[in-house]
Amino acid sequence: MKNTIHIMVLLTLIAVSAPVVSADPPLAYEGRRLFVSYCQLCHGTGGKGDGPLAKAMKISPADLTITVRSRSDTILTKIITGEGRQTITGRDRHNLLSDAMPEWKDVFNERQVKALIAYLRFLGGAKHDLMGDPEAGMQLYQKYCQVCHGVEGDGDGIMTNLIGISPMDHTNPNVTNSLDNEELVRSILDGKGRFMPAWRGILSQTDVEALVSYIRLLSH
Repeated sequence: MKNTIHIMVLLTLIAVSAPVVSADPPLAYEGRRLFVSYCQLCHGTGGKGDGPLAKAMKISPADLTITVRSRSDTILTKIITGEGRQTITGRDRHNLLSDAMPEWKDVFNERQVKALIAYLRFLGGAKHDLMGDPEAGMQLYQKYCQVCHGVEGDGDGIMTNLIGISPMDHTNPNVTNSLDNEELVRSILDGKGRFMPAWRGILSQTDVEALVSYIRLLSH
Protein backbone atom coordinates (compact mmCIF):
# COMPACT_ATOMS: atom_id res chain seq x y z
CA MET A 1 0.00 0.00 0.00
CA LYS A 2 2.82 2.35 0.95
CA ASN A 3 4.63 1.62 -2.33
CA THR A 4 1.47 2.32 -4.32
CA ILE A 5 1.01 5.68 -2.60
CA HIS A 6 4.63 6.58 -3.29
CA ILE A 7 4.19 5.69 -6.96
CA MET A 8 1.06 7.82 -7.24
CA VAL A 9 2.82 10.76 -5.63
CA LEU A 10 5.77 10.31 -7.98
CA LEU A 11 3.51 10.17 -11.02
CA THR A 12 1.75 13.35 -9.98
CA LEU A 13 5.01 15.18 -9.35
CA ILE A 14 6.44 14.11 -12.69
CA ALA A 15 3.25 15.03 -14.53
CA VAL A 16 3.19 18.49 -13.01
CA SER A 17 6.90 19.31 -13.19
CA ALA A 18 8.27 17.44 -16.21
CA PRO A 19 8.64 19.35 -19.47
CA VAL A 20 5.94 18.51 -22.00
CA VAL A 21 7.26 16.57 -24.98
CA SER A 22 4.98 16.90 -27.96
CA ALA A 23 4.70 14.63 -30.98
CA ASP A 24 2.90 15.45 -34.18
CA PRO A 25 -0.86 15.51 -33.54
CA PRO A 26 -2.60 12.21 -34.35
CA LEU A 27 -3.91 12.21 -37.91
CA ALA A 28 -7.54 11.83 -36.85
CA TYR A 29 -7.12 14.71 -34.39
CA GLU A 30 -5.73 16.95 -37.12
CA GLY A 31 -8.43 15.71 -39.49
CA ARG A 32 -11.17 16.65 -37.05
CA ARG A 33 -9.90 20.23 -36.97
CA LEU A 34 -10.04 20.37 -40.78
CA PHE A 35 -13.48 18.76 -40.81
CA VAL A 36 -14.83 21.30 -38.34
CA SER A 37 -13.44 24.21 -40.37
CA TYR A 38 -14.25 23.06 -43.89
CA CYS A 39 -16.69 20.14 -43.97
CA GLN A 40 -19.23 20.17 -41.18
CA LEU A 41 -21.23 23.12 -42.56
CA CYS A 42 -22.45 20.80 -45.29
CA HIS A 43 -21.84 17.32 -43.93
CA GLY A 44 -22.92 18.08 -40.35
CA THR A 45 -21.06 17.63 -37.09
CA GLY A 46 -21.54 13.88 -37.22
CA GLY A 47 -20.86 13.58 -40.96
CA LYS A 48 -24.40 12.50 -41.82
CA GLY A 49 -24.99 15.16 -44.48
CA ASP A 50 -27.27 17.34 -42.36
CA GLY A 51 -25.20 20.51 -42.01
CA PRO A 52 -26.87 23.94 -41.86
CA LEU A 53 -25.34 25.12 -45.15
CA ALA A 54 -26.63 22.04 -46.95
CA LYS A 55 -30.15 22.89 -45.85
CA ALA A 56 -29.79 26.51 -46.92
CA MET A 57 -28.41 25.50 -50.35
CA LYS A 58 -30.96 22.69 -50.72
CA ILE A 59 -28.29 20.11 -51.45
CA SER A 60 -27.89 16.56 -50.16
CA PRO A 61 -24.29 15.89 -49.11
CA ALA A 62 -23.25 12.30 -48.62
CA ASP A 63 -23.66 10.56 -45.28
CA LEU A 64 -19.96 10.06 -44.66
CA THR A 65 -20.56 7.59 -41.83
CA ILE A 66 -21.76 5.17 -44.52
CA THR A 67 -20.17 6.08 -47.84
CA VAL A 68 -16.54 6.09 -46.70
CA ARG A 69 -16.71 2.50 -45.49
CA SER A 70 -16.67 1.02 -48.99
CA ARG A 71 -14.03 3.30 -50.47
CA SER A 72 -10.26 3.03 -50.34
CA ASP A 73 -7.98 5.83 -49.22
CA THR A 74 -6.96 6.30 -52.86
CA ILE A 75 -10.54 6.87 -53.97
CA LEU A 76 -11.28 9.14 -51.01
CA THR A 77 -8.19 11.20 -51.84
CA LYS A 78 -9.48 11.69 -55.37
CA ILE A 79 -12.96 12.56 -54.12
CA ILE A 80 -11.57 15.18 -51.74
CA THR A 81 -9.01 16.71 -54.09
CA GLY A 82 -11.00 16.39 -57.32
CA GLU A 83 -7.97 14.95 -59.07
CA GLY A 84 -8.49 11.86 -61.16
CA ARG A 85 -11.42 10.40 -63.04
CA GLN A 86 -13.06 7.01 -63.06
CA THR A 87 -11.57 4.76 -65.72
CA ILE A 88 -15.00 3.44 -66.74
CA THR A 89 -17.38 6.40 -66.69
CA GLY A 90 -14.86 9.23 -66.94
CA ARG A 91 -16.75 11.07 -64.22
CA ASP A 92 -14.83 13.31 -61.81
CA ARG A 93 -13.97 11.55 -58.57
CA HIS A 94 -15.05 14.49 -56.46
CA ASN A 95 -18.54 14.28 -57.96
CA LEU A 96 -19.03 10.67 -56.97
CA LEU A 97 -20.62 11.67 -53.68
CA SER A 98 -22.37 14.88 -54.68
CA ASP A 99 -22.42 17.30 -57.62
CA ALA A 100 -21.98 20.11 -55.08
CA MET A 101 -18.76 18.63 -53.65
CA PRO A 102 -15.94 21.20 -53.99
CA GLU A 103 -12.42 20.34 -55.11
CA TRP A 104 -9.93 20.82 -52.28
CA LYS A 105 -6.66 20.14 -54.12
CA ASP A 106 -5.50 23.75 -53.77
CA VAL A 107 -6.52 23.97 -50.10
CA PHE A 108 -5.24 20.78 -48.45
CA ASN A 109 -1.71 19.39 -48.66
CA GLU A 110 -0.99 15.66 -48.75
CA ARG A 111 -0.77 15.25 -44.96
CA GLN A 112 -3.99 17.20 -44.45
CA VAL A 113 -5.84 14.95 -46.90
CA LYS A 114 -4.55 11.87 -45.05
CA ALA A 115 -5.58 13.46 -41.75
CA LEU A 116 -9.06 14.21 -43.04
CA ILE A 117 -9.43 10.63 -44.28
CA ALA A 118 -8.32 9.34 -40.87
CA TYR A 119 -11.08 11.34 -39.22
CA LEU A 120 -13.62 10.18 -41.80
CA ARG A 121 -12.61 6.62 -40.95
CA PHE A 122 -13.29 7.44 -37.32
CA LEU A 123 -16.73 8.80 -38.18
CA GLY A 124 -17.48 5.73 -40.27
CA GLY A 125 -16.33 3.16 -37.75
CA ALA A 126 -16.42 4.71 -34.29
CA LYS A 127 -18.39 2.81 -31.69
CA HIS A 128 -18.32 5.69 -29.23
CA ASP A 129 -19.07 9.40 -29.60
CA LEU A 130 -16.63 12.18 -28.77
CA MET A 131 -18.01 13.34 -25.44
CA GLY A 132 -15.70 16.30 -24.88
CA ASP A 133 -13.27 18.66 -26.57
CA PRO A 134 -10.29 16.66 -27.90
CA GLU A 135 -8.22 19.82 -28.32
CA ALA A 136 -8.36 20.41 -24.57
CA GLY A 137 -7.84 16.69 -24.16
CA MET A 138 -4.58 16.74 -26.09
CA GLN A 139 -3.11 19.38 -23.78
CA LEU A 140 -4.20 17.44 -20.70
CA TYR A 141 -2.85 14.19 -22.13
CA GLN A 142 0.56 15.73 -22.73
CA LYS A 143 0.60 17.14 -19.22
CA TYR A 144 -0.68 14.20 -17.20
CA CYS A 145 -0.74 11.00 -19.26
CA GLN A 146 2.21 10.79 -21.61
CA VAL A 147 4.63 10.13 -18.74
CA CYS A 148 3.23 6.57 -18.63
CA HIS A 149 1.21 6.13 -21.83
CA GLY A 150 3.81 7.74 -24.08
CA VAL A 151 3.96 10.85 -26.23
CA GLU A 152 1.99 9.12 -28.98
CA GLY A 153 -0.19 7.09 -26.62
CA ASP A 154 1.28 3.69 -27.42
CA GLY A 155 2.20 2.83 -23.84
CA ASP A 156 5.94 3.54 -23.89
CA GLY A 157 6.19 6.50 -21.53
CA ILE A 158 9.33 7.20 -19.52
CA MET A 159 7.83 5.67 -16.37
CA THR A 160 7.30 2.23 -17.93
CA ASN A 161 10.91 1.11 -17.48
CA LEU A 162 11.39 2.93 -14.17
CA ILE A 163 8.65 1.05 -12.34
CA GLY A 164 8.10 -1.92 -14.68
CA ILE A 165 4.55 -1.24 -15.88
CA SER A 166 2.69 -1.84 -19.14
CA PRO A 167 0.15 0.97 -19.58
CA MET A 168 -2.77 0.65 -21.95
CA ASP A 169 -1.89 1.25 -25.60
CA HIS A 170 -4.32 4.00 -26.53
CA THR A 171 -3.41 3.71 -30.22
CA ASN A 172 -4.90 0.21 -30.41
CA PRO A 173 -8.60 0.44 -31.36
CA ASN A 174 -9.17 -3.17 -30.31
CA VAL A 175 -8.32 -2.09 -26.77
CA THR A 176 -10.00 1.31 -26.59
CA ASN A 177 -13.16 0.31 -28.48
CA SER A 178 -13.79 -2.47 -25.98
CA LEU A 179 -14.38 0.18 -23.30
CA ASP A 180 -17.29 2.59 -23.48
CA ASN A 181 -16.92 6.26 -22.59
CA GLU A 182 -18.20 5.84 -19.05
CA GLU A 183 -15.73 3.03 -18.34
CA LEU A 184 -12.84 5.22 -19.49
CA VAL A 185 -14.12 8.10 -17.40
CA ARG A 186 -14.29 5.90 -14.30
CA SER A 187 -10.80 4.54 -14.90
CA ILE A 188 -9.37 8.05 -15.06
CA LEU A 189 -11.30 9.46 -12.12
CA ASP A 190 -11.04 6.47 -9.78
CA GLY A 191 -7.93 4.69 -11.01
CA LYS A 192 -7.57 1.07 -12.06
CA GLY A 193 -5.33 -1.73 -10.85
CA ARG A 194 -2.13 -1.08 -8.93
CA PHE A 195 -0.54 1.58 -11.06
CA MET A 196 -3.26 3.61 -12.77
CA PRO A 197 -3.73 6.51 -10.33
CA ALA A 198 -7.05 8.18 -9.55
CA TRP A 199 -7.24 11.72 -10.89
CA ARG A 200 -10.41 12.69 -9.07
CA GLY A 201 -9.83 16.04 -7.38
CA ILE A 202 -7.06 16.88 -9.86
CA LEU A 203 -9.05 16.68 -13.09
CA SER A 204 -12.64 17.86 -13.46
CA GLN A 205 -15.40 15.90 -15.17
CA THR A 206 -15.02 18.19 -18.18
CA ASP A 207 -11.27 17.55 -18.24
CA VAL A 208 -11.79 13.80 -18.17
CA GLU A 209 -14.38 13.89 -20.95
CA ALA A 210 -11.93 15.89 -23.06
CA LEU A 211 -9.24 13.29 -22.37
CA VAL A 212 -11.54 10.43 -23.37
CA SER A 213 -12.30 12.16 -26.67
CA TYR A 214 -8.62 12.64 -27.41
CA ILE A 215 -7.94 8.98 -26.58
CA ARG A 216 -10.63 7.98 -29.08
CA LEU A 217 -8.82 9.87 -31.84
CA LEU A 218 -5.42 8.41 -30.89
CA SER A 219 -6.54 5.01 -32.19
CA HIS A 220 -7.32 6.40 -35.65
